[in-house]
Amino acid sequence: MLQNIRDNSQGWIAKTIIGVIVVLMALTGFDAIFQATTHKNEAAQVNGDAISQNDLSQAVDMQRRQLMQQLGKDFDASLLDEKMLRESALKGLIDRKLLLQGAQGSKFAFSEAALDQVILQTPEFQVDGKFSPERFDQVIRQLGYSRMQFRQMLAQEMLIGQLRAGLAGSGFVTDAQVLAFARLEKQTRDFASLTIKADPAAVKLTDDEVKAYYDEHAKEFMTPDQVVIDYLELKKASFFDQVSVKDEDLQAAYQKEIANLSEQRRAAHILIEVNDKTTEAQAKAKIEDIQARLAKGETFEALAKEFSQDPGSANNGGDLGYAGPGVYDPAFEKALYSLAKDQVSEPVRTDFGFHLIKLLGVEAPEVPTFASLQGKLTRELKTQQVEQRFVEATKQLEDASFEASDLAQPAQDLKLTVHTSKPFGRDGGEGITANRAVITAAFSPEVLDEGANSTAIELDPETVVVLRAKEHLKPAQLPLEEVAGPIRAQLAKEHASAAAKTKADELIASLRDGKTALNAAIDGQNWKVTEAATRAQEGVDPTVLQALFRMPKPTAKDKPTFTSVTLPDGSLMVVRLNGVNDAATPTEEEKAQYRRFLASRVGQQDFAAYRKQLESEADIKRY
Repeated sequence: MLQNIRDNSQGWIAKTIIGVIVVLMALTGFDAIFQATTHKNEAAQVNGDAISQNDLSQAVDMQRRQLMQQLGKDFDASLLDEKMLRESALKGLIDRKLLLQGAQGSKFAFSEAALDQVILQTPEFQVDGKFSPERFDQVIRQLGYSRMQFRQMLAQEMLIGQLRAGLAGSGFVTDAQVLAFARLEKQTRDFASLTIKADPAAVKLTDDEVKAYYDEHAKEFMTPDQVVIDYLELKKASFFDQVSVKDEDLQAAYQKEIANLSEQRRAAHILIEVNDKTTEAQAKAKIEDIQARLAKGETFEALAKEFSQDPGSANNGGDLGYAGPGVYDPAFEKALYSLAKDQVSEPVRTDFGFHLIKLLGVEAPEVPTFASLQGKLTRELKTQQVEQRFVEATKQLEDASFEASDLAQPAQDLKLTVHTSKPFGRDGGEGITANRAVITAAFSPEVLDEGANSTAIELDPETVVVLRAKEHLKPAQLPLEEVAGPIRAQLAKEHASAAAKTKADELIASLRDGKTALNAAIDGQNWKVTEAATRAQEGVDPTVLQALFRMPKPTAKDKPTFTSVTLPDGSLMVVRLNGVNDAATPTEEEKAQYRRFLASRVGQQDFAAYRKQLESEADIKRY
């Protein structure tokens, strides 16, 4: 549709569309049209702050990736409910916006330096224990962020983190709560267990049962939604061979380079600070006293060690080493550059206090030869030209792709090659199809449904691509013969587990009624007895432990309680709770640990309640 409008924008179709818009405005009113246009790129508004459709698309894609990582590569992404993903992602963005507004309203803040430190100290951005800009760019590109976008996202996370920490850190619990929790946490239980095996091999299935399951669960047996794209790749590096540098430009750059070179001066100083304890008059009198002692023949180095209040240089006799212009306070620098070698200045006032300055030495700048800098200057001048060429070519590529009905003409105009990807799904593929922005563009309605070329997508600072959908491989029903095997295995497991459950229920009823002796072997299998099991008992399935500690306490020693637990292979474990052992009084160290844990949990509950309150008081509009 978009392409048709582009092709006919100067003809009768454009006039017809304008006519329809005029009629709509007359019928519905300008405000309605304006409002629809205003919010077409918004997914929601939270207290007047917009959440864009692009933000929502990125959030949906991120959520899809996380689910795919959790469920494994073999999981079919086409089975994910896009509507549910979208609703979940939008709710998350609204919650995030509410928390940001809450943090800003509560005046939480942090410095840019703090943000830099978080980035520098993040292990994922380091190589051999040190921050690597290349590694940083690589990681955030894989996440689909530019540097600015990542800093903005991280800044928001830090604000929300401050808010969460402030609320969570305010939680507290009473001594009675701590002791009650300790009694439950340290309680142990005596139990016995017996496994009733499920036997899938004994289950006989008919073809009709397999076919019925296939028909009932048809959505589970679909090929993934995939797309094949054509794309043009514009690389900054390709322009280096297309630019050249003139000799006169190189000479000008060389002269500019050496003009910045300056002599280095080695200074020493004695500092008397002006601060809360020392007034300006007192500091000035002190520095003048030191000046008088210098005049009487005492050495500058000895006096600096005795009196200078600059901890960085006093022990070295005031020696500051060599430095060029722009390093020191302007008043300090002016005095230093007026001195001859070994000369000492008059007292100089700076923001720090009063100084006596001595010039220890002068080093003339070492001027590099033109030949030694030619390679560096050539690269720098070429890089400037390449940057300009790359920006212009990116704009040309975007304009040409917008106007064209395919990629052939843009490729010809910019002397690029049309590449074709392998099929990939919404979880991405290899190479550029692993990039989140590429995946989002490839599956966007404009590209996938309307056949338009995408806008220019920046993969990294050196690479831009434009793509279009070549083929859409829509989900299709897998034939029964391809999935009959897995269906039979699943049905056999379900039937075998159901048979084991029936047998377990019958056994428990017989044990409760006293028809079967409590310790009697069942089908030649003896009960496995475990004494004083804890909530983290090793060698016991966590699901069994969870069920065990939910069982009601036996009313008497000869009246145990029973339950059954389904195991991962479909077998059933019958659990007999023989007794409950009360915990010993916790130590002070244990009580402190429990208190911290419970306070943290209360703080998290407070945070959840605060978030709920923000939501209830907010003006939220979904579009």
